[in-house]
Amino acid sequence: MLRYFSSLLCAMLLLIPNGLLAQKKNTPTPDKPAVTRFADSTFANLSLRSIGPAFMSGRIADVAIHPTDDNVWYVAVGSGGVWKTSNAGVTWSPVFENESSYSIGCVTIDPSNPNTVWVGTGENVGGRHVGFGDGVYRSDDGGASWKNMGLKSSEHISKIIVHPKDSKTIWVAAQGPLWSKGGDRGIYKTTDGGLTWKKTLGDSIWVGATDIIIDPRDPNVLYAATWQRYRTVYNFIGGGPGSGVWRSLDGGNTWTALKSGLPSTDMGKIGLAISPQQPDVIYAAIETERKTGGLYRSTDRGMTWERKSGAVAGGTGPHYYQELYASPHQFDRIYLMDYMMQVSEDGGATWALVNTQNKHVDNHVIAFRKDDPDYMLVGTDGGLYESFDLAKNWRFMENLPVTQFYKVSVDDQLPFYNIYGGTQDNSSQGGPSRTDNRHGIQNSDWRVVLDWDGHQTATEPGNPNIIYAERQEGQLSRIDMTTGEAIDIQPETGQGEPYERFNWDAPILISPHSPTRVYFASQRVWRSDDRGDSWTPISGDLTRQQERFTLPLMDKVQSWDEPWDVNAMSNYNTITSLAESPVKEGVIYAGTDDGRIQTTEDSGAHWRMIDVSAIPGVPATAFVNDIKADLFDVGTVYVALDNHKYGDFTPYLMKSTDMGKTWKSLRNNLPDRTLVWRIVQDHVQKNLMFLGTEFGLYFTLNGGTNWIKIKGGCPTIPFRDLTIQRRENDLVGASFGRGFFILDDYSFLREVSDEQLGKEATLFAPRKALWYIPRPQLSFDDEKGSLGADHFVAPNPPFGAVFTYYLRDQIKSLKTLRQEKEKTLRAAGSNIPFPGWDSLEMERTQDIARIWLTITDSKGQVVRRIACPTGKGFQRVAWDLKYPATDPIRLNDGAPEENFNNTGFLAPPGTYTATLSKQIDGVVTTLGNPVTCIVEPLRKSGALPGNEIAVTNAFWRSYEEVASVIGAEQILLSSCNARITALQKALRMGKIAPGTLDQQVHTAREKWMTLQEQMNGNGSKTQIGEKYNPTINFRMFKILLSIGTSTYGPTKTNQKAMDIIRHDLADMHEKLTALSIELDQLENQATKAGAPWIESEVLPPLPSGHQ
Repeated sequence: MLRYFSSLLCAMLLLIPNGLLAQKKNTPTPDKPAVTRFADSTFANLSLRSIGPAFMSGRIADVAIHPTDDNVWYVAVGSGGVWKTSNAGVTWSPVFENESSYSIGCVTIDPSNPNTVWVGTGENVGGRHVGFGDGVYRSDDGGASWKNMGLKSSEHISKIIVHPKDSKTIWVAAQGPLWSKGGDRGIYKTTDGGLTWKKTLGDSIWVGATDIIIDPRDPNVLYAATWQRYRTVYNFIGGGPGSGVWRSLDGGNTWTALKSGLPSTDMGKIGLAISPQQPDVIYAAIETERKTGGLYRSTDRGMTWERKSGAVAGGTGPHYYQELYASPHQFDRIYLMDYMMQVSEDGGATWALVNTQNKHVDNHVIAFRKDDPDYMLVGTDGGLYESFDLAKNWRFMENLPVTQFYKVSVDDQLPFYNIYGGTQDNSSQGGPSRTDNRHGIQNSDWRVVLDWDGHQTATEPGNPNIIYAERQEGQLSRIDMTTGEAIDIQPETGQGEPYERFNWDAPILISPHSPTRVYFASQRVWRSDDRGDSWTPISGDLTRQQERFTLPLMDKVQSWDEPWDVNAMSNYNTITSLAESPVKEGVIYAGTDDGRIQTTEDSGAHWRMIDVSAIPGVPATAFVNDIKADLFDVGTVYVALDNHKYGDFTPYLMKSTDMGKTWKSLRNNLPDRTLVWRIVQDHVQKNLMFLGTEFGLYFTLNGGTNWIKIKGGCPTIPFRDLTIQRRENDLVGASFGRGFFILDDYSFLREVSDEQLGKEATLFAPRKALWYIPRPQLSFDDEKGSLGADHFVAPNPPFGAVFTYYLRDQIKSLKTLRQEKEKTLRAAGSNIPFPGWDSLEMERTQDIARIWLTITDSKGQVVRRIACPTGKGFQRVAWDLKYPATDPIRLNDGAPEENFNNTGFLAPPGTYTATLSKQIDGVVTTLGNPVTCIVEPLRKSGALPGNEIAVTNAFWRSYEEVASVIGAEQILLSSCNARITALQKALRMGKIAPGTLDQQVHTAREKWMTLQEQMNGNGSKTQIGEKYNPTINFRMFKILLSIGTSTYGPTKTNQKAMDIIRHDLADMHEKLTALSIELDQLENQATKAGAPWIESEVLPPLPSGHQ
């Protein structure tokens, strides 16, 4: 408040009122115009709004600290690209977000040239929900741009090492594909900076490399760990005979297996570390049989090993952790990444748990600083943590919005709906879609509604106080949002029944026919009509009911003695998706993880099975990601299927119009390597649908004939769930690595057609605009208040009425048109003609072309006109519901016109009309049809009723009028002072003897000083901060403090003050006008008497003899 008062006081003292015054690919065959106009570029300016949150962050795979600047870090996010900070985490920038992969395994800085950064894509863990990459990337400009350097079929890269003295020599440890055999797996080396690669270790089928380390004394000495593993949807083997420890003495060209003292049985995931103090000492954390293992230590460069202890990563399993780090500050202190990080001070013989108080578990990476032995930077599933006292205390980086959301739901809370979602290892979270404050959405606006891993959430229509959320494997809870209490309501088996197989992310469905009816699923479908207090199964087992250990893995059925790890798996033979037709009650669909779709038309009395292999082009193993019953037609259903857990990244999107009897593909122009996660249908326009995929968001305007990618504000990231908030017409997306995104008010898309796109321009009606003054919370002005740059704030939608419009063609200047023609000639190698001086002068002097949005009130009076972007395609612009500023315009103000964005007070609630027009070379033409804009109060009133809106509006308009006059008088007062100074100078320089004119100018100056004090106060008192009698500006300032941040309206004190201002202003107006006339006369007299001409005068007469 003090800062706000001080800034306004400064503005008042500066005299000028500002601010508040102041499957097989189906090829579509639409006509040619539709293909052209329904292009991504047409909609390129539509932008998603990223709202975080960041209060629990997400999985960190790797961290690299700049070798000579400890403040510069690169953070590899397992499912969220690469982020960079140049100030030790105070602020962050996503520097790897538009490439063709989002999943990151490692990041490495070139020690010889720190501007060169290497990134390995594809997470370096073996988890069930990991993303996949497309090779190695290099940046030569500190992350500003990237180039793919190959190994594109590696899919998962664990480590990259750059030669300490030769930037062109790099080694890569590639795990290779997790879900299939083959690909780029093993140790790769390049000696030409990544132009070519040579594989030097690993096989071509199942064995990749998971770690590589280098001897700091001799870069020819390297150690590597290979890993044989394979995962499918139903099982995981995390080891085999191909896993082992290796050494190279010739720079990685050849390798020798190290075996003496190491396990003779099959090994799993292995982590390696080398002692910085005594590099002959090597450590290996080795997984052996079924998540057992130990810490092995060698003192002779790997020739022999000693088992020091049985330490091995636990939690989800070694496949998820197992990285090993040796402290650069203390010999034999080593850290093992684990669910609970372990530390040994004696080379692995004994272990202790690292303090995790106030810190997330699931640790993956540590970075150290050379100059501080107590410093640790740790990456976990819950984000990045920093310690300055060797893990006694942790500081959380609460400004990295990289949470992995599996699912999303929205309620219908007023005035702003809430968003809920389940996350990977970061609970189920909920928060607002927007706030009424001037800052935006902060971490403090979010809350945890259920712990553990979070999964699907659901809300009760019409009752935002009841939501449903679940922990992993179907641990379903109902949550009372008025108290925060959660009650477990998971269906349970009856007497003598077998256990229920719930999917890791079991589906919840609120019936569209009853808000208290809930469907849930294990291997069978359950129904509750009392919000989960009791359940009835409405089906038998709808899956294939297989024994997973009888299914082939690595091309054959495996022995019981293999290193199975189903603890790392979801249950198998489970239901993954549910839908009920909103058109007809009891028509229900269920999809499974083992390639089945089941449907019933009688609420579960009878079910009909559809094997997905019967759907043309769909493999039998496809996982049903999503089923959606059409909102308009009882027989139509959409299915998104996914076969990536068999190494198949093809998008499968199918539609049936006869309840699954026949199908057709809706893939059409969806690109390869694009898994489809979710489809949602608009509730008004049946052919408008949205698609969440592995690499972004798409929509279709024609029922899937072609798909358009939303690129604005959308990084390369998977959207694993989508939902529509119908009241607001918002699309809400749950990204798996960058939090939630919102496409605000997409309703205009319902009107888009080929015919509409052929028109010159279209203005679309906005949704209702809410009338209020944004609440100050952190401050009255700054976005983050005084909480520092690291305070996380996500944006609200633009305040006011947001208009969407379309321009078929860009408005181009004469210069742009000429340059486009010349570009074509240049490309053809033709001569480029000189345009001529007249043409160039026309270019230089041409007025700027404009697109205007004009707002008029119900009486047709213009309220505001807003300059809009002139580019082609769809654009958005906001009217902030305010009148324009009434500040007078100075002739000598050189500020660019676009900087004049000060506004007046709010326009009153009501109905307004908006019109789009273009202005080219002074000619204004209306574009399209006007639209109506409705402005409604957010609240009926505050704690006190205040004035009628009409009274408040009248006072605001009155204040603006008075402020305009004051501004004009202030400018004139300043001008008079300048004229007096110029007159004094002219008299001194002129051929005039001192006398009467000097006295008259002196008298005029005294009059000016009296007016100056009346307007702005005593100058001497102002210099030292002494109070002076209220002035016109001071009284205006006091009124502004009252009405500038409130819709309450004027108080009686405000009205009285305005009466005084008007009285004093009239006196000022009369005297200032008289002074200006007097100065006109004095300037004329001085010129006639021989003084030089003064700028404010009329032109002097021509000298005699002029022809």
